[in-house]
Amino acid sequence: MRIGIDARMWGKGYGIGRYIEQLVLHLLTIDTSNTYVLFVRLEQKAVIEQEISQHASMDRIRLIVADVPWYSWKEQLVLPRIFNKTPVDLMHFPHWNVSFLYRKPFVVTIHDLTMFHYARPEATTRGKIVYFIKDKIHRRLITRVVHRARALLVTSEFTKQDIHNTLGVPLDNMVVTYQAPFFQANKNTKEQESLEHTEHTKLHVPDWQELFDRFGINGWFALYVGAAYPHKYLSGLLKAWKRFEERYGKSQYQLVLVGKQNAFYDPLLESDDMKACKQVVYTGFLSDEELATMYRQASLFVFPSLYEGFGLTPLDAMAHGVPVVSSDRSCMPEVLGDAALFVDPENSEQFVDALYVGFTDDDIRRELVANSKEVLRQYSWKKLAEETLMVYEKQGRSSGHKG
Repeated sequence: MRIGIDARMWGKGYGIGRYIEQLVLHLLTIDTSNTYVLFVRLEQKAVIEQEISQHASMDRIRLIVADVPWYSWKEQLVLPRIFNKTPVDLMHFPHWNVSFLYRKPFVVTIHDLTMFHYARPEATTRGKIVYFIKDKIHRRLITRVVHRARALLVTSEFTKQDIHNTLGVPLDNMVVTYQAPFFQANKNTKEQESLEHTEHTKLHVPDWQELFDRFGINGWFALYVGAAYPHKYLSGLLKAWKRFEERYGKSQYQLVLVGKQNAFYDPLLESDDMKACKQVVYTGFLSDEELATMYRQASLFVFPSLYEGFGLTPLDAMAHGVPVVSSDRSCMPEVLGDAALFVDPENSEQFVDALYVGFTDDDIRRELVANSKEVLRQYSWKKLAEETLMVYEKQGRSSGHKG
């Protein structure tokens, strides 16, 4: 069977890009019968070829240039013609942006329904009229896609139920494929360092000092990694952090925010909530190496999001042995299990209490780190690829194709 994958967002800059990268690399490792056609941007082609060749033979894979931007009109009108020039038996779209004009068999990954629940005008960089039009198109498109797809790959049981309740997709047409920490190779290697944090001692890691000096990090810190979209609720985190500073001092603890600066971070950085806090550090975008160092050094990881389809960064923190304080909303209890302190993100007092416990209660910190080992064992890119391959093969059998 020839399987096509829309890989135009391949790469490390986005969660979906990492998902595509890890899925393809693991598929090529476990699948010895099917062939794959990857549709990629021109600027990516050489990098993808090099990365794949380091993990598998290129014999059963073909890269086709589809130099079309995501979420553009060309995606709707031009991209289907590119797909049709290289026929495949089954197409996998790793996101909801499938052309209205695409008529052939496909499966699609739905990561969440954020725009259905948190589609507010302030969550866009566009004007209100453009936003309104695009939001209507998005809702119509995703509704059409989920009902036309042969099968849906979803990120959690929460997302599965959300799609069923919101869009009426039958539960038996969806398969949950849990993703895995991006820093999974490091998991459990920093447990001892985390326990040293518990005792409030400095870590003697060669590469942390320059990073700390650059950003003015000089104490025990809580780390947040991710975007600043409104549903991530960083405004609520800052309100809670202001109260935390007032109650427990402004010099002993810091909050470090890591994420690419853009039109969503800019207003947050200029907000009254941000200005009211004295010990908040914003780093902007960090490389993988810098981010790994930041995880290693963090005393605590905080995740205040109101809505997630999965939630990878808390798992990345756990993979580095960092205790987690997380929102109790959406999928987070499902994903993090008993390896996090859960809070109502809209209850600042509860958040403050959890932050203090997370920083200072050695027994709870040790318990969270120990529990995270069991939680992390549930998540594997290899397992995700195996489950995805089973979906491909089931659809192939139903169409009369053989591997």
